Amino acid sequence: MWVDFIKKLPLFLSLVFSLQTLHAEDKTATEKGKIEIFIARIESMKEAVFIRNGSQYEATTAAKFLRGKWRAQAKSIVTATDFIEKIASKSSTTGKPYVIRFKAGNEINCGDFLQQELLKLERPSTKSD
Repeated sequence: MWVDFIKKLPLFLSLVFSLQTLHAEDKTATEKGKIEIFIARIESMKEAVFIRNGSQYEATTAAKFLRGKWRAQAKSIVTATDFIEKIASKSSTTGKPYVIRFKAGNEINCGDFLQQELLKLERPSTKSD
């Protein structure tokens, strides 16, 4: 009986490792999906102005900038929270926060805005009948 177990152990361990790898890849894909949602959300904010280092940018320009910055630092961005903290919150050059100014004139730091978006994404959905 032990001999059979020992013979099958490498196969069992291989299966366990494969499942762990698939789970990690699935989690990575999910995190990348959240980041893509953030960028799409920024890009869709046509009436907002994005302020980076004192200059104002349109939504599409802000989205392109964030995507480029993400690509340049892809190895260090594993989670959506990494993206918010390392890419979308502040200038890596000046340390100044990125700001979103809405049409009504109210402003929010981009990192705070995306944290709120992340909470919405991760909140369990409740179905009402």
